[in-house]
Amino acid sequence: MSKAEIIEELPLLSLEERREVQARLDELEEGEWLDGGELTGAEKAAIAARLEECERNPGAFIPWAEAEARLKARFSERAFGSTSCPQRRTTSAKPPSGMRRASQV
Repeated sequence: MSKAEIIEELPLLSLEERREVQARLDELEEGEWLDGGELTGAEKAAIAARLEECERNPGAFIPWAEAEARLKARFSERAFGSTSCPQRRTTSAKPPSGMRRASQV
């Protein structure tokens, strides 16, 4: 199977199957990360400075849950039309030649 064929088939996999593929890719790449997954001194300093700022002025920050809700409210509706987008139609029509539904994989 060629790389192009593999890439073409990925969207047809179920979520669980994609996670298995990702886990295997992660295993293969494990030894090849350039930084070994460690933060640089500059990154650690930036995090420490941000935490220090948060401790000095906690009112200037909001909890992640609130930030996430704001982002979803702001971008989901506008970017993805979640409140105005019609539901995806299901069909029993045969997929185009050479393609399969995820349930057929």
